Amino acid sequence: MAEVKQEEKESENEAAFEGESDTAAEKRKIQCPIDVLYCGECTLPVEYCEYYPGYDKCKAWLEQNCPSLFEKLTLSDGTGKEQDDDTKKRQKRGGKGVVKTKKKAEPQTVTVARVTRNKKKFVTIIRGLATHDIELKKASKQFANHFSCGSSVTAEDEIVIQGDVTYEVIDFIAEKFPQIDEDSIEDLGDQKR
Repeated sequence: MAEVKQEEKESENEAAFEGESDTAAEKRKIQCPIDVLYCGECTLPVEYCEYYPGYDKCKAWLEQNCPSLFEKLTLSDGTGKEQDDDTKKRQKRGGKGVVKTKKKAEPQTVTVARVTRNKKKFVTIIRGLATHDIELKKASKQFANHFSCGSSVTAEDEIVIQGDVTYEVIDFIAEKFPQIDEDSIEDLGDQKR
């Protein structure tokens, strides 16, 4: 009884495969388990080694252990030479393709302004410190400690100090940051936000 059921299944499979193309018929002929060669460096199948960040080590391992497979898998241009790493650029895992460098701006004047926050309260805004290669977070902390008030970095090149400390902050900047001349510090006075 079991033999009859098995023969029926085989005949159904053959009937289903009659309309197949040659490639589909070849796929059916593959015997399992398939023997896959794994790289000794990255532990990926050797076909996927080129996507591993340490591809050079994988190529050396493959050339040493499987020279015939190495010749098949290496990329070559029309002359038969291997492509340089400079010509073939690929993105590494977890990173950006091209790292953009920040343009260095030439040092500008440091501006200090007093801005009305409420009717009777003021904040002091300092701009231009970042162009003199000063870390804004550290400078903000120094201002907060020296003037005993709140201070924060609000924009790319702006520090806001709570309170009206415009005159004291000009002297403090000239004293604490020697790379800034006193002549390059400008007081803009009262401003509106």
